[in-house]
Amino acid sequence: MGSTKARQGITQWPEAERPRERLLAQGAETLSDAQLLAILLRVGRRRSSAVQVALELLHRLGGVAGLARCGIDELCAVPGVGEAKAAQLKAAVELGKRALASPLSKGMRISSSRDLFDHYHPGLRDLRHEIFKVVLLDAKHAIVRDATVSAGSLTLSIVHPREVFTMAVRESAAAVIFLHNHPSGDPTPSQEDRVLTARLVSAGEVLGIRVLDHIVVGDGRYVSFADQGWLTDGSRVKA
Repeated sequence: MGSTKARQGITQWPEAERPRERLLAQGAETLSDAQLLAILLRVGRRRSSAVQVALELLHRLGGVAGLARCGIDELCAVPGVGEAKAAQLKAAVELGKRALASPLSKGMRISSSRDLFDHYHPGLRDLRHEIFKVVLLDAKHAIVRDATVSAGSLTLSIVHPREVFTMAVRESAAAVIFLHNHPSGDPTPSQEDRVLTARLVSAGEVLGIRVLDHIVVGDGRYVSFADQGWLTDGSRVKA
């Protein structure tokens, strides 16, 4: 696509080359990332088409992955992308994440750590901060509900057993699974992760609520404390 064409309005392009018309005729998979973004942007700016604005957006953010990680202010910093368009782009990204997430609903039985990874990975992998979640289970290991315990750096002071197990007691949960992400993409548990897990397991023992697992989510991979044998009978974390 030459620079002259990029400066033209999309309506001046041959109809077969316009992103929306091409999608309708040939399918979304035939379009480039910039062309797909151009459909969401709908219009460009003075002397630049929507495709040109999309190309600039992808260049500034480091591709589609950067689009998923960035905030509204970063999107609006690109000329031609105001708050309304930024909101449309973030909404499209969020819908994509939800479409990738495997179903996870009340009453569903958890059979493996992979079940939880498949559900949470799309929503957690692009975050720039840590999210710590707890999944509450009944006596048959069926989901009661899940909840976000904290958002930010994972520390002993932020993730306190009191907050975690207050929810579990209130919902009459028989067991819990913990899950958090590493923004670095490397799911290897830190020493802080291990100490925190041991503390939470000990608190669960006192309350009679089993800690079945702690899953650390990275970019495309994860580490399960239970799968690695770091939880012994759900009651002891190896250092």
